[in-house]
Amino acid sequence: MPNQGHIIITGIVQGVGFRPFVYAKAVLHGIRGSVWNTGSEVHIQAWGDNFDNFLSDIRRGPPLSVIDNVKVNPLFGIVPSSFTIQASNEGARSGLIPPDIATCSDCVRDIFTPGGRYEGYFATSCVNCGPRYSIIHSLPYDRERTAMNTFPPCTGCIEEYSNPACRRHHAQTIACDACGPALSLYSNKGQELATGSPIDVAADLLDKGHIVAVRGIGGFHIACIGDMAGELKQRLGRTEQPFAIMAREDWIKQETVLTSDEEELLHGGISPILILDKKVPASYKSVSNLHTLGCMVPYTGLHHLLFACLKAPFLIMTSANAPGYPMLTTLDEALKKLSGAVDFFLTHNREIVNRCDDSVVRKGHIIRLSRGYAPKRTKIDLGKRGILGTGPELNATVTLYTHGFCITSPHIGNVRNPGTYAYMQETIACIRDLMQPDINVIAHDMHPQFLSTRYAQELSDETGAILAPVQHHMAHIAATTIDECIGIAIDGVGYGSDGNIWGGEIFHGMAPEYSRVGHLLPVLMPGGDLATTWPERMLFGIIPDDKTAELLITRGWTTHDLNILEKQAINRINTAVTTSTGRVLDAASALLGICRKKTYDGEPAMRLESAAHGMTPDPWDIPVIKMNGSEVLDTYTLLKIARDLFLKDSRDTTTARKIAASFQYNLARGIAHIACNAATDAGISKIALSGGVAYNEMIRETIRNFVHEEEYHLVINHDMPLGDGCISYGQCVIAGKKETL
Repeated sequence: MPNQGHIIITGIVQGVGFRPFVYAKAVLHGIRGSVWNTGSEVHIQAWGDNFDNFLSDIRRGPPLSVIDNVKVNPLFGIVPSSFTIQASNEGARSGLIPPDIATCSDCVRDIFTPGGRYEGYFATSCVNCGPRYSIIHSLPYDRERTAMNTFPPCTGCIEEYSNPACRRHHAQTIACDACGPALSLYSNKGQELATGSPIDVAADLLDKGHIVAVRGIGGFHIACIGDMAGELKQRLGRTEQPFAIMAREDWIKQETVLTSDEEELLHGGISPILILDKKVPASYKSVSNLHTLGCMVPYTGLHHLLFACLKAPFLIMTSANAPGYPMLTTLDEALKKLSGAVDFFLTHNREIVNRCDDSVVRKGHIIRLSRGYAPKRTKIDLGKRGILGTGPELNATVTLYTHGFCITSPHIGNVRNPGTYAYMQETIACIRDLMQPDINVIAHDMHPQFLSTRYAQELSDETGAILAPVQHHMAHIAATTIDECIGIAIDGVGYGSDGNIWGGEIFHGMAPEYSRVGHLLPVLMPGGDLATTWPERMLFGIIPDDKTAELLITRGWTTHDLNILEKQAINRINTAVTTSTGRVLDAASALLGICRKKTYDGEPAMRLESAAHGMTPDPWDIPVIKMNGSEVLDTYTLLKIARDLFLKDSRDTTTARKIAASFQYNLARGIAHIACNAATDAGISKIALSGGVAYNEMIRETIRNFVHEEEYHLVINHDMPLGDGCISYGQCVIAGKKETL
């Protein structure tokens, strides 16, 4: 058996403590040689009689690593007298830095150990936790190429960094109160408060009802106690939008319905915001007027220390950026944009190189792909060409394919905003710099006016890469499965291949080719985007008759307003045609008086779902018609049934809630019915589901149950968002499959 070898390890093997892990195993097995980082790989030269046992241990890797391949080459030369960790050098970029990881329980224990080196220190971390992506400038991953480079370690930190028996052995983020990043507290006038511990003072200010901006790992949050939720909503102009909260785990268990899987996710390394059902749906309405509450636990040393001083049971902890815009990362930027909404700023002096928002998960489905999950690396064979997917317009991510892996960025936001468009370009530049790929193909949304499409065209002109337009909803299905399937894509809006706005689509095929075999009834959007803000326009666009007009008049619409609306619909003036599932749900929400004006993305449909929570739906006949050879769900008839039931007893809120449940239930049954018919016609068993509407629990589970009862197999991607955060990945899949044909 060989007793030596040059071992090359690829995967997510930097920033995870791999070199100290190798060192410890080498000492354990009496191995001589060395280990070093090169590019994004780990290289080991090893000699020793226990080489095979050493290699077997190395293949397992440390907890945060993801090993793709372990290659062993023959090794020649002089055998060294010991095992050492050597300096890094440049090399292949086949791996990636891991996402930021929540502070581990060992480090939390260190923070609260009296007399310890890390007692009370907010930036405590080790090889198993702490910031990674948010602090890195370039690879290989070493301190000098991170934001920690400006904090030279003290003697105590150097000793631990050099100690193979310590879990901070070669931890690039090692720091303590004597040498590491420091905290400061400022007024909203930019004046530093020099009295007392910044955390102690901030906690006291919060308990007294002040609003404090807190600079975390990936950007600023705005924090306040629950009693100040209404005031914060007024200051931010988000009067209806629910806030996320941060609380101790025992409080979350007391107030929400938490499964064992959610409990594990809540305090694990990802530690996302979990959208949980309230035990009492009407509770904490000032925080969330839905039946759900977005909850997270403290996940950094700063959070743990803050809660140790805090008297309040929970804090509002919402992103400081405006919805759809990138995270605020610098104090100067935060003071400029938040001084009118925030009383104080608790900040640190470590640079945030790559901003990163909190991830959001509901019932095991990722809503926002970010801290803890992203950058996300997905193994898939899309050929040898490098591919960039620039994503959609709303809730965007970007994806880069190279060397057999797709790298999907953290959540970027709404690219129609200039600041977010710049952030998209910044994110692409970051991932390109980390991976250094040759980009041969640029996949983009079919919509010609998206800024992400424009950027794709500009980058193509610059690099000579081939452009690959991809239909929005087909990207949804390709992100779910590469196998032949019937694909259900239900969301808000996406540019269809017929020039209309799609959003309720049934496809048959496999990447890269899909055919549209069913959809929702094409309906009118009078006023275009105005119909998304004022969903009663959507209601009239679907049912433009006297009964609808009379209902709108009782709600304050004038005859003049209705005449304009009617002329828009009849003459198709600024009136789009859509099959969007989201717009139909908006119309139902408006019909029932649940949400007459949208103040944040998805509000009408989310409030409709919340109104229906706990109600038992009634089955209605499924109205399916034929159009151009495809089965079409007649949403006009469904909504008309709901309207006529509502007009019989419009003053009873229970009636409205019952209709809300029944409408969603029967809409989902109709969609599943068409999909199962298509599966029967195609002779296949797999049905894929994607799109933002699939976050709606009743709709998703009704589709799931219907499909299973018909003995088909439903596929949902749990590793990517169901919403538009998966689009850039799906774009790469379709573009790559086209290139490999």
